[in-house]
Amino acid sequence: MARYEFRLPDIGEGIAEAEIVAWHVKVGDMVKEDQQIADMMTDKATVEMESPVAGKVVAIAGEVGDQVAIGSILVEFEIEGEATVEAEALTGEEAPLADGLVDVTEGIEEAIPSTDVEPSQKPFVPSEVEGRPSDSAQRAATTPSTSEAGGNKKVLASPAVRQRARDLGIDLAEVKATGDRVRHADLDAYLLYNGGVAPRTASPRRQDEQVKVVGLRRKIAENMQEAKRRIPHFTYVDEVDVTALEQTRAMMNADRGGNPKLTLLPFLITAMTRTLPDYPQINARYDDEANVVTRSGAVHMGMATQTDNGLAVPVIRDAQDRDIWGLAREIGRLAEATRSGKASREELSGSTITISSLGPMGGVVSTPVINRPEVAIIAVNKVEEKPVVVDGQIVVRKRMNLSLSCDHRVVDGWDAASFIQDLKKLLENPLKLLSLR
Repeated sequence: MARYEFRLPDIGEGIAEAEIVAWHVKVGDMVKEDQQIADMMTDKATVEMESPVAGKVVAIAGEVGDQVAIGSILVEFEIEGEATVEAEALTGEEAPLADGLVDVTEGIEEAIPSTDVEPSQKPFVPSEVEGRPSDSAQRAATTPSTSEAGGNKKVLASPAVRQRARDLGIDLAEVKATGDRVRHADLDAYLLYNGGVAPRTASPRRQDEQVKVVGLRRKIAENMQEAKRRIPHFTYVDEVDVTALEQTRAMMNADRGGNPKLTLLPFLITAMTRTLPDYPQINARYDDEANVVTRSGAVHMGMATQTDNGLAVPVIRDAQDRDIWGLAREIGRLAEATRSGKASREELSGSTITISSLGPMGGVVSTPVINRPEVAIIAVNKVEEKPVVVDGQIVVRKRMNLSLSCDHRVVDGWDAASFIQDLKKLLENPLKLLSLR
């Protein structure tokens, strides 16, 4: 038997370390070659690490949330046979493959037999414990069976059964098991006996839990903290009448053919790309360390997108060159790629201004936080029907608020208000909006 040290490859240009966001193996597991072993994150890109060899995991480099330096040992394996390498591989650097993994056929450091490794030489926080029983063995040793006497016995049931019991408000200790554990059929029988309704008691108090802030959530926290600490925000809000725009959108959707269904977002982005050339100080990025404002000639529209892991901002490149349908397709593509974790680093960086929309949950007013180093972000609030006075008559119109946050070091209040007023003129006149080129 021999030891094989899998070192963290260079998974991003200029990156010195990566964060462990998930382990898919633990000490003692037998893994196959190319089996996924961990997820590592750098910036906003998560890379899946796969095992270069088949063998037994004997040590891992830390816990979820820990930072691992590029080139340091990520996982140590015990493998069959003796590891052999070419002489030049011992002094040369390993080169990362395109997918972020190290080519194990070239440049592998010689594996060290376990009998030659001193415990003091192992650079791990020990997740490895010699002679440690498996998780299943531990559970079997510590989990009481259903035949135990006493009122506080542990009821055996699968996670799915436990979740269903919680949802129904059923105490599993009151359910008679037909075998060695409570099953779904036992829950059905219990409900049938009680007339289809579980006896209701006071709702159990939710247990306190500690959630480690790691991965994308930590990046979001750091970025938001820096944005609020370094940028003097101000927010300007105004109301827009979108009655005609909503009618136009409905007509276009009714005859869209193979095009995607239109939301308000493509219209809003189109209006912004038409208006921003007159306000270059808003479509800009501010390097506050070099004291340089870069006014962008193109509109690279950041699109705040909610994912299971938190908020991400994919970028619609050259939004000014896309029509309504092209914007709708790109919005759908980027949103799907971001939510599935497949968006590239390039698709998640380089925006010059950001738009944020919560759709029907958009609220009345927002105070969005600027996506640093940009200098402005606009939030779209929900559309509501309101009674308004038009030509002396009270009529019902569809109205929506726009909330614009700006960096007061770069953007003056007058400029922000003027920008929103010009934006309103286009949104309230969709014929003019769609005819401009």
